[in-house]
Parts: sequence; C-alpha cells; structure tokens
Amino acid sequence: MALPPPAPVSGRPRGRASLRLIRSLARNRKAVVGLAILAVFVLLALLAPALYPEDPSRIGSGGATPPSPEHWLGTTAKGQDVMALTLWGARSSLFVGVLAGVLATIVGVVVGLTCAYFGKAVDEVLSLLTNVFLLLPGLPLLVILAAFMPPGLGTVIIVLVITGWAGSARVLRSQSLSIRGKDYIAAALVTGERPLRIMLREILPNMASIVMTTLLGSVIGAIGAQAGLEFLGLGDANTISWGTNLFWASTDGALMLGQWWIFIPSGLAIALVAYALAMCNYAVDEITNPRLRKPRRAASATAPTAVQAAEPQGAHQ
Repeated sequence: MALPPPAPVSGRPRGRASLRLIRSLARNRKAVVGLAILAVFVLLALLAPALYPEDPSRIGSGGATPPSPEHWLGTTAKGQDVMALTLWGARSSLFVGVLAGVLATIVGVVVGLTCAYFGKAVDEVLSLLTNVFLLLPGLPLLVILAAFMPPGLGTVIIVLVITGWAGSARVLRSQSLSIRGKDYIAAALVTGERPLRIMLREILPNMASIVMTTLLGSVIGAIGAQAGLEFLGLGDANTISWGTNLFWASTDGALMLGQWWIFIPSGLAIALVAYALAMCNYAVDEITNPRLRKPRRAASATAPTAVQAAEPQGAHQ
C-alpha cells in the first residue's frame, strides 16, 4: 500500500502573517499618515481628467499670473494652468515611479532567490553582475542611457529598471541565503519539492517584509530619478509630469523671475510623495524589526504600590 506524499513544510502560516502585518500597519501612525497622503495624490491623479478635461499643455494668453480664484495655483509663462499641470503630472509620475519600482524589485527578487538557491557558479556569475552595476555611478549611467535611447515613458522606465535593480538584488540575496539554511527548507528538499516551488512558496513568503521595504525604496528612487532626468531635459518634453513641469519652469526663467507658484507645486508634490513612502517604509521596518518596536510603558516610580495585608499573629494558632 503506497503512502500518501508528505505535506509541504512551511516556515510560518502565510495567511496569518500577512493579516498580522496589515493589522499592524493599520495601528501604526506613520503608516496611516503615509497611506493617507498617497491616497490623496492617487485620488487627485484619477480625478484629473474630470477636473480639467481640456488639454493642460495648451498654450493660452495672459502670460504668468500669480494664484487667483480663477487659477488656484496661477498660470505659467505660456498661460497654462499650474493646477492642471500638477494634477495631470501626477498621473505620469506616479505611474512611472510605481511601475519602475515594481519591475526593479522583481528583477532583484529573481536574482536574489536564484543566487541563494543554486549557489556556486550561478551565484558567482550573478553576484559579479550585481557588483558591476553597483560600482557604476548611477547618475552618469542614467544620463548616458537616456541620451542615446528614444524619448518616451517606456525609455524612462527601462532606464530606471536597469539602474535600480542591483541594490535590491544584493539585499534580497543576503536574506535568501539566511533562509536557505533553515531546517524547513532542508525538509522541503528531502520531500522532493521542485526548486521553483521552494523559492516561491517557502523562501519568498518568509522575507515579505524585506521585499516590501525594498519595493518602497525603489519607488521613491524611481520617482526622484524620473524627475531628475526630465528636469535635465532627457525625458519626453511632450509628456506632462512633475519633472517636465520643473523643466519648463526652469526653461521659462521662473526661478530667476521669482515666479514661485510655477515650480513649487510640482517640487512639493515630489517631496510629499517621497515623504509618504518613507513613512510607510519606516512603519514596515518598525513592525518587522523587534529592536525598533516601542517598549511598553513602565509603571511610574511615584505610583502607589499594592502591598498585601499582613495576617494576624494568631491566625495559625
């Protein structure tokens, strides 16, 4: 009589761990603040076509005017509404930042898991490739790739992924190596589990917190790098984004003329989104790292101490 195959061994209940992480994030003030700011920007980006249905890049008349009831954030030197440019720019900047961050994290996860599981020659080759990309200066590589590739959002995303995966791969490789040596991984190997199943079902769920913090950091870097490229004129000038808004503000001389209402909204939006993502990153780090958790409040030194009443002398006689 053939025995049934043994059940796969797992390091921890996946569903319960994810549920606990979500509940902890809902109780963490930093996570609540960060998610609230992100929700506001996402909502405004989605509502941009309804709030400003006309083409925000259409050149109008009147030149640069300060904020007024008609134009809440004023107009640019070309007569464009700054509020419309900011809201429409959020769509492109958030899309490119999130997509490039997700793709860079996926590449880092694949490289990290592959290095840790197979080891030996595969680990040496991928580690060498990772070290090469880590040693290359980031900004010059971004500029060179963006300058020689055709302009467009696709080019910006590809450039950001190429220059942003190495750091994620190094961190995830180290975490995967520590999990690779656990007993339940050895048990899964003995039971005949396939390598892909072990990597995706046993190793990856047990480093979900590291993946999340890496993802948030990659998104922050992608949003800032996109804005930097477009500010230098290496992006698609016809695309409306926070980076191109800053590029046209600089080109039109808004900085020199003191027209603060043209460049502050896009710059402030980039800073607020990065701040919100950083708050979420800190919250995840606090929840998953026991050393960063706040200790419970200790009893005050001046608080009254309960003293057990002494028994009468003749109680046991």
